[in-house]
Amino acid sequence: MDDDRPEARWDRRTEVPLAVASLVFLAAYAVRVLVRDLPDDLLDLCLALNLAAWVLFGIDYAVRWRLSGQRLRFVRTHLLDTAVLVLPLLRPLRIVKMYEAVQRRHGRPRLALHARVIAYAGLSTVLLGFSGALGVYQQEHAAPDATIRTFGDAVWWTCSTLATVGYGDVVPVTPVGRLIAVGVMAIGLALLGTVTGTFASWLLQVFSREDDDRPPGS
Repeated sequence: MDDDRPEARWDRRTEVPLAVASLVFLAAYAVRVLVRDLPDDLLDLCLALNLAAWVLFGIDYAVRWRLSGQRLRFVRTHLLDTAVLVLPLLRPLRIVKMYEAVQRRHGRPRLALHARVIAYAGLSTVLLGFSGALGVYQQEHAAPDATIRTFGDAVWWTCSTLATVGYGDVVPVTPVGRLIAVGVMAIGLALLGTVTGTFASWLLQVFSREDDDRPPGS
């Protein structure tokens, strides 16, 4: 049965528009970072798109805060949402909420729901990896003694970091770049844990169901 709370209804209605706004935000940010000698008109357009998306995220946060009726307690109990508001590129991290919903479900295994979480985790990894590569490249490519000189270097570094391999051939050297690195490491571990935990949870439910269906003494 669907959650009929006002906050849950709002989340269902805004899920797709906010996902589109997130992609627009990311695309505009990517153009600003990757395109050199960007004409002023296009630069202004990208900035306007970033600002408009951010305003939508702020409205979403304010509405959900109002519907929750928790006032200041909402900020303390929704730290992930607050972080996503400050850094919109982290919006894919809301997969954590889906994972928690799966963990709270009981009874017959629902493969579609588990598969959705795993697919969302894969997409989140791609989006967050791309975002991390953009952020690191923006901070690192012009820094003295930088080893990340091209966007390709940044993508390679992000892939090895998200995979928790960390070859160390290219590393951030700026304070902001290293701060982004810490976030990418944490995200890599969180998403890996989400995928493996969800798959393991589904397997355990399937095995438990099969044991319950067996005749006594079999």
